[in-house]
Amino acid sequence: MIITQISILRTLLMILGITLVVGINAVFVVWLERKVAGHMQFRLGPTEVGPAGLLQTVADGLKLVSKQIIFPSSADTPIFILAPIICLIPVFVALVPVPFSETLQAHELDIGLLLVIALGLLNTLGILLAGWGCDNKYALLGASRAVAQILAYKIPLLLCILPVILLAGTFSLREIVVAQQESMWFALYQPVAFFMYLIAITMETNRSPFDFAEAESELVAGFHTEYSGMMFSLFFLAEYTYMFLASAIASILFLGGWLGPVLPGPVWMLLKIYFFLFLMMWFRWTFPRVRVDQMLAFGWKILLPISLLNFLLTAGVMAAL
Repeated sequence: MIITQISILRTLLMILGITLVVGINAVFVVWLERKVAGHMQFRLGPTEVGPAGLLQTVADGLKLVSKQIIFPSSADTPIFILAPIICLIPVFVALVPVPFSETLQAHELDIGLLLVIALGLLNTLGILLAGWGCDNKYALLGASRAVAQILAYKIPLLLCILPVILLAGTFSLREIVVAQQESMWFALYQPVAFFMYLIAITMETNRSPFDFAEAESELVAGFHTEYSGMMFSLFFLAEYTYMFLASAIASILFLGGWLGPVLPGPVWMLLKIYFFLFLMMWFRWTFPRVRVDQMLAFGWKILLPISLLNFLLTAGVMAAL
């Protein structure tokens, strides 16, 4: 009984720690993206609030908290309120089975990877509810685009993950890292899956050039057009937390997670996560947004056949060995 209570307390403390880390990370990543965007556009980015502008995101967050939350008169209020919560909560829960080192993990699950994939689908449900609940045509268009986008990238994304599962022989995220410790990073065995996965997570996180769900130049602000104040900021917290989660899973699946020389495991894990985060920022401020039909054609005619062929080849080689 005492052992069970200690285990529950440890899990709760780890979840609290993850929440704090994710909150601090979201503040830092927003600042980092503004700095990266500034340098790519020959600007300085945030400079005034705090050293090097580090507290600019905190100031923006306080401003949003102080603003009034406006509910559209024709909105479906329960759905309108529920949408940002559905976007945010599953992402936090999905971080529970993610190992940041051999011992730093909220809870080990044998099916941790399946849990992350399943919870990732709920993000699109939140976007769909946001578009439907506020009774705005631009928001509904953004939500419908998100649904079309998930159909175009989710199947290739799963087909990029399956070769890694075949190589590791497990759905446990920790065991996938251990399998790479005994050989090499799976990115070296699966360069095609690695490259396809990188494109798919860019689409999954609704980042440019695939940010069709918000598309400011076309849909005002997309699915969160009618949101304001703290509810508006919850969508951005969910987006940047989802970017962190997707980068962590990419690091575990293809770059050996916390494995690395000299430095402690959590440091290596964070370095790899921020490598993927920087790539997504680079993509956003380098490539123009493609058209919706181009995105769908790319997903169904290029991503899907290549990822399927790669999976079949991997399965054939594994069966032959």
